[in-house]
Amino acid sequence: MSLFREIHKRSRIVIPQVLGAALVAYFAYHTIEGDRGVWAWIHLTQNLQAKQTEMLSVQSEREELEARVALLRPDNLDPDLLEERARDVLNYGRENEYLVIQQR
Repeated sequence: MSLFREIHKRSRIVIPQVLGAALVAYFAYHTIEGDRGVWAWIHLTQNLQAKQTEMLSVQSEREELEARVALLRPDNLDPDLLEERARDVLNYGRENEYLVIQQR
């Protein structure tokens, strides 16, 4: 009977400590591995940097295209650009003229 009392007495001391350690382990695990944990934050930060770089690239390409479109507007028409676009769209060239096609 004394063995049972000893186990019962020590279990009152050990059980709260084990539960506390389990609770700390649970929250520590989810702080690192959870949906909003450290690894997810690092992954989102890397994705954000990649998307910002891509956005800057697209913005510069858009500015270049807007500049070319501005040259084709009726109030500010560039004859050389108009001729270039007409030849490209109509597939037209002059005699003794060589065409060099560049892929973009």
